[in-house]
Amino acid sequence: MNIDEVRLNFNKDSILLINLLIGFIMYSVSLDLRWKDFVNLFRNPKPALIGLISQYLLLPLTTSLIILIWKPHPSLALGMILVAACPGGNMSNFFTLLAKGNLALSVSLTAITSTLAFVMTPISFLFFGSINPITKDFLKEIALNPSDLFTSVAMLLLLPLALGLCSSHYFPNLIQRVKSWLQRISLLFLAFFIVGALLANFRYFIDYILILFGLVFFMNAAGLFVGYYWSSLFSLPVKDRRTISIETGIQNSSLGLALVFLFFDGQGGMALISAWWGIWHLISGATISYIWSKKSAEANS
Repeated sequence: MNIDEVRLNFNKDSILLINLLIGFIMYSVSLDLRWKDFVNLFRNPKPALIGLISQYLLLPLTTSLIILIWKPHPSLALGMILVAACPGGNMSNFFTLLAKGNLALSVSLTAITSTLAFVMTPISFLFFGSINPITKDFLKEIALNPSDLFTSVAMLLLLPLALGLCSSHYFPNLIQRVKSWLQRISLLFLAFFIVGALLANFRYFIDYILILFGLVFFMNAAGLFVGYYWSSLFSLPVKDRRTISIETGIQNSSLGLALVFLFFDGQGGMALISAWWGIWHLISGATISYIWSKKSAEANS
């Protein structure tokens, strides 16, 4: 069966579960955020603006270029554009810490990209999906309602983000005690869900593993590369370059997976790209963070 015709094996309970899971993940991530993280962006806007441009413009542009060169199935290509339109992933702060990057910048970028995502994710996806010759006809067939997309992304991201900020503000002692456990549990649930999604649709995953691996590998590597060298053009410190690289290469693909089931009827190619990205960016993020941490240790010694 053509991957563009595949619909993944998910029922309504599974779709509700992933929506609740994303809300829980965003809530647990937002417990590390403070209002001062947003204030810091205005005090030192240059690194943040460079990071935002890398995240919401350069990654989708680079992804579109890879699609034009590779010419994958339209559903796979649209899945790539959807992942590129998502905000930074919740593991980016951890990888930045491991890589000896600028943790304060990473937290601030996570805060602002997640906040802006209810506008930027639909705009980026619809724009780049509609102008790409590989995906534009496929996107028209879906008959996507833009207002529903805006509303759903806002509910999935903004509501738990606001709840997390309020929780940290009004119950700081309680949140300080429980947040690490909440974050670990949310990541564990996410890992189980993504692996479960792949196992439930294993035959499709096996049939397309080579093309999935190639597309996600090059897209993720391009994001990490572009983020680093784009920020180096502005003579940012090495710590900031590493941070922007990680923020660009680590995406909230779980949001992408949720949107696939909410708006695209579990479209196979899009869902497999999102699910495999959720696994691969953990491997690549851990690898590059370890390499950078060793370089920092050698430099200090």
